[in-house]
Amino acid sequence: MEEINISTEFIKLDALLKFSALAGTGGEAKNMIGEGLVSVNGEVCTMRGKKCFPGDIITVQGQKIRVIHEN
Repeated sequence: MEEINISTEFIKLDALLKFSALAGTGGEAKNMIGEGLVSVNGEVCTMRGKKCFPGDIITVQGQKIRVIHEN
């Protein structure tokens, strides 16, 4: 499982997909989310502005990412 370290309180789901390189562009991230290909903590999420916090686990087509916050 890959870990993505954020320096803020949260990161929006579409930005996380771009930041982690699971989506090449914002449009690609939007489409992936809209098509129901993305899960947050085991539940399909279709809200691209969903706030992801440290500890959340995002799954995209079998790839898992854990959001962490380290100083």
